[in-house]
Amino acid sequence: MTRLEEQIRAEIVEAGRRLYARSYIASNDGNISARLDERRLIATPKGVSKGFMTPDMMVIVDYEGHRGGGEREPSTELPMHLEIYRNRPDVNAVVHAHPPVATGFAVAGIPLTRAVLAEVITTLGSIPIAAYGTPSTAELPEAVRKYIKAHDGMLLANHGAVTCGRDVMAAYFNMERIEHFATISLVARLLGRENLISREEVERLQGLRTIYGSPAPAPLCADGPDAPDGQVLCQVLEAPESARRLVPDASFAPASRDGEIRLTYGQLTALIADAVRTLKD
Repeated sequence: MTRLEEQIRAEIVEAGRRLYARSYIASNDGNISARLDERRLIATPKGVSKGFMTPDMMVIVDYEGHRGGGEREPSTELPMHLEIYRNRPDVNAVVHAHPPVATGFAVAGIPLTRAVLAEVITTLGSIPIAAYGTPSTAELPEAVRKYIKAHDGMLLANHGAVTCGRDVMAAYFNMERIEHFATISLVARLLGRENLISREEVERLQGLRTIYGSPAPAPLCADGPDAPDGQVLCQVLEAPESARRLVPDASFAPASRDGEIRLTYGQLTALIADAVRTLKD
């Protein structure tokens, strides 16, 4: 076993211990994985409390989900992890858990997309809800695919949350951020209101993301129906698939207050060219 593999196994054990200690998971819930190399992943086993794992319990799998090492079977939710790795070559670890407050928002169908915390805007950006998919089926990876290219964390409708990061602890800390944000948001709503951050400040915070080691800009913010004048709700503006394919590094501008979405000349040209090709086909 290489030194890197020993380190990853130890980090997964530590992340599992923290998830259990903070009640983000119960019983045998949750799962964690990490890239080992260009051919293999290390994943947590099924049927084991993640709070009481040992390094030798881990399972080695390839990127098709086939077991290549370890005496146990990998989590049945491994396909969701594999989908994230396929869509995010920059991601080296994935954490799935059921943090209670954030999962409460997921069950209620309320995304954590309001621009109320500077720390969230500079790290996660916003936290959408992936549509419900039956756990351990192809439905869940399909639901996650919609958002994972632009988000390092999301809620899973009626299920929990999933996060990713450059390593195991980064993915774990993103889970902490989601639950922390959910708790603060719940308290503010119970107190009667959330004071939203202005559009100008959101744009400034997006510019600071590189300082925190995050790509810039964050998933963008747009006006919501209940946003006061001069303030915004942080929402996901999904660029069309054609635009993401043709202009992968494009930053789509926030919608104006009348609903207009502004594009650069290059982005608009790419969209038109793709539309013409589609019509010809």
